[in-house]
Amino acid sequence: MKLIFSILFSIIILSLHAQDKTLPYDEIPAQPQTFTAGTVAARLIDAVGFRFYWATDGLRETDLSFKPNADARTSEQTIAHIYEMSILIVNSVTNKVNVDGQDVKLPFNEMRKQTLINFKITSDKLRTASDRDMESFKVMFKDTDRIIEYPFWNQINGPITDCLWHIGQVVSFRRSSGNPFTEKANLFMGVIDK
Repeated sequence: MKLIFSILFSIIILSLHAQDKTLPYDEIPAQPQTFTAGTVAARLIDAVGFRFYWATDGLRETDLSFKPNADARTSEQTIAHIYEMSILIVNSVTNKVNVDGQDVKLPFNEMRKQTLINFKITSDKLRTASDRDMESFKVMFKDTDRIIEYPFWNQINGPITDCLWHIGQVVSFRRSSGNPFTEKANLFMGVIDK
């Protein structure tokens, strides 16, 4: 009887930690055949998506509530910030204006899913973008009575690389809470080592 319970428990645990193949970025998509501004920017987003996927895969409640000190964000708050930046990123390639106070509190799993979807939409749009399209992608903010625009360049040195910064924090925090990042994620190749 103990053996049966042990086997059932192992199956349940393994299924809980199995990767969700319905979400993008369990692996980085195949490399583009040509180098353009759009394909390079898309590949950068793909790398962000892959890192985010694995940094957030299998997080427990203990991991989500972890913070290194009283002044720091929790892992979940850091992930919420990445989610907010993913909105800024996708809005720039879909010509949507960012308005303060539009963020919505989502449960972790939904926030993770939507962040990955935002990265995928962005990458798909960038991959097929012409140079003219790239010039038209603006980061737009609604101010009181006007719209302030910034070129896509600000997206690179702002939200995109900020996502990488914070994904690194999530990896560090999860290690500190006793749930390290998988060693199977091959960041150089963008695949999971079998």
